[in-house]
Amino acid sequence: MYKVVIIGAGWAGCAAAVTAKKAGAEVTMLERTDMILGLGNVGGIMRNNGRYTATEENILLGAGDLFNITDKLSRHVNIDFPGHKHASLYDVSKIEAYVKKYLKELGIHIMTEARAVDIEKKDSVITAVILADDTKIEGDVFIECTGSTGPMGNCLEYGKGCCMCILRCPSFGPRVSISRKAGIDDIMGQRKDGSYGAFSGSCKLEKGSLSESIVDDLNRKGVVILPLSKEDVHEEKLDLKVCQQYALKEYAENIILLDTGHAKLMTPFYPLDKLREILGLENARYIDPYAGSKGNSIRYLSIAPRNDFMKMKGIDNLFCAGEKSGLFVGHTEAITTGSLAGHNSVRYLKGIRMLNIPDQIAIGDLIAYANENIHKKEGLMTRYTFAGSDYFKRMKEKKLYTTDTKIIEKRINRFDLKNIYKDRII
Repeated sequence: MYKVVIIGAGWAGCAAAVTAKKAGAEVTMLERTDMILGLGNVGGIMRNNGRYTATEENILLGAGDLFNITDKLSRHVNIDFPGHKHASLYDVSKIEAYVKKYLKELGIHIMTEARAVDIEKKDSVITAVILADDTKIEGDVFIECTGSTGPMGNCLEYGKGCCMCILRCPSFGPRVSISRKAGIDDIMGQRKDGSYGAFSGSCKLEKGSLSESIVDDLNRKGVVILPLSKEDVHEEKLDLKVCQQYALKEYAENIILLDTGHAKLMTPFYPLDKLREILGLENARYIDPYAGSKGNSIRYLSIAPRNDFMKMKGIDNLFCAGEKSGLFVGHTEAITTGSLAGHNSVRYLKGIRMLNIPDQIAIGDLIAYANENIHKKEGLMTRYTFAGSDYFKRMKEKKLYTTDTKIIEKRINRFDLKNIYKDRII
């Protein structure tokens, strides 16, 4: 049987595993930490703005498995907060175990604490990845979903030092770029001032450390907005955020909390002493990252050149997805790119034409648009998400954004793509 090896078990890696397995391959997924989902363990926001459209497109294409789980575990649905409509917030404290159980039921082999550090290749074909303990994992095709966060040195050089984020590099070892090991130079995202990388856009507060009234409001409404005094407003922090869809003045002028099981604080960092001066937050405590007073993880320092099939350029049998495949922001975007990479990896193995999703479908348009712009200087300073910023404007201009599922289904049917990800190829 053909073997697909996926390096990195975040949302992108999990999505790639599902579609590759459905296509008939044997799938092994390698994860350097002891948990899958990566940043999905501290995220939680789904279906906001254009992500609703993309979610329904993915479901119609046959990649609804992971979205069904996030929908099932949503603490709140159809809520609005500044700049965002009809969002769902899944429970980050439950999501990982549910997804891992589902993947195992599908027959996907998950190896945790399995850090890939090197490769073996023959000419332009990778034959195996080497783990930190010298174990050799052979495969026929490889999909890199290692993300773009860490290692610790990057957070130190481009941010404010190791912040002990959910990825826990000191414990499980640093992320290694497999594409770089294969001889492909990584692309690095930039901020508006030209410096590299970007801060993760939010923190987590322990809900039990907040006042009863705030916790009650979060549990009932899903969102709490606390205005800041004028002297505490610092709009320049918005330029640091990886999540440009939240780089709105409301996020500088207010403390915005979302209920994802924990209290999601929508800012890269905020001084703890100042935070505790706000009514109801007198005992607030950061739980991710621990350095939430001054810094957060740094992302977008390891992007691979690829085509719109999600295959990397320069290596015959290496695909990519998630942040590794572009300056993408969000879980929906990771699942979108991962689903295509997993499906196309099996098409590649079978020697049949790979799937290129048309740009008349939002999924296809995002993948192509981000790839086109990453080769421009201004494109390196832009982030691509269905949820806001430049791409959501483009979605609306192209009339791709809709919450009408009948319109979305008609769009998918027009190209005869319904349930394409469910096709067994091998």
